[in-house]
Amino acid sequence: MPEKPKTIAEIETPAVLIDVDRAAANIAKAQAHANRVGVKLRPHIKTHKLPFWAKTQVEAGAAGITCQKIGEAEVMADAGMADIFLPYNILGEAKLARLLALHRRVTLSVTADSTETVAGLARTFTDAARRLSVLVECETGMSRCGVETPAEAVTVAKAIAAAPGLEFGGLMTYPAAGKADEAERRLRETRDALAAAGLVCRVMTSGGTPDMWRSQDATVVTEYRPGTYIYMDRSQIARGAATLGDCALTVLATVVSRPTASRAVLDAGSKAFSSDTLGLPDFGEIVGRPDIRVTKLSEEHGVLTVPEGVSVAIGERVRVIPNHACVVSNLFDEVYLVSGDRVVDVLPVAARGKVT
Repeated sequence: MPEKPKTIAEIETPAVLIDVDRAAANIAKAQAHANRVGVKLRPHIKTHKLPFWAKTQVEAGAAGITCQKIGEAEVMADAGMADIFLPYNILGEAKLARLLALHRRVTLSVTADSTETVAGLARTFTDAARRLSVLVECETGMSRCGVETPAEAVTVAKAIAAAPGLEFGGLMTYPAAGKADEAERRLRETRDALAAAGLVCRVMTSGGTPDMWRSQDATVVTEYRPGTYIYMDRSQIARGAATLGDCALTVLATVVSRPTASRAVLDAGSKAFSSDTLGLPDFGEIVGRPDIRVTKLSEEHGVLTVPEGVSVAIGERVRVIPNHACVVSNLFDEVYLVSGDRVVDVLPVAARGKVT
């Protein structure tokens, strides 16, 4: 095996660099905020997909972790994570069998937004002595999964409570960015409807990095599931949740062509950056040179638009802040943990590609 690089200059490109000092500071800041406002933190590991960071987050005070798919949760359980929330509708006998096996290993909870999903869980989980906690997912403005009305939530929650091997855990939502107030209102209405039906919400869990910094006065949320906060990215800067100095993940790339005065080309394309613009007009910016942006992607090429008179040389190595760090994590087999110019460690992205 090749020797681990000691400095950034020795890393082949393209590569993902994680500034460990910035990531650690982001973890500490978020945990301190959660502690201050009295909300549990349950970070979403889909951003980093690394047991190293999941353990760091829990050691900092997180109540547990959030995983999006069973495969991610299996990787984290193998790494010793003991309390996992999987906010997803799990369907199909094969997946339910895997979920049951996972439930026997860790403290597990899931979500459902239909009686069909609950029926599958009820058939699989039958042990009243070790019930599976199931939360009802509520649609609160994201227009994705979730029950649409408090009445639907009551129907699904009653189905959960009626199953011997299940227990009703509460409510879960993922609000649209900037619509936390609307999400709070809908959650409160749904909680009250459930209470009228004799059903108590032990957990009220919400997510999204941009809104986690809101004041928690009079909130109904008991738990928060931020993901991107550990790395931050350009989308979080655009939403006012981060600064350039908070961004811990960058893509190291090399300029391989300078065809014209206004165009340069990197050795990193859509297989290294997310093509998800998240509403931004381009795909990334060069650290320390914000006037140079990644404006076009093909599979293995990233095109830079270079302002007139700006020097960008063939062979030059640059670090790019992507729009969406979470997707970038899933594109690489390994990441380089760095502090300054020093390589601290090289870690395999253990949960990469775990989408089932």
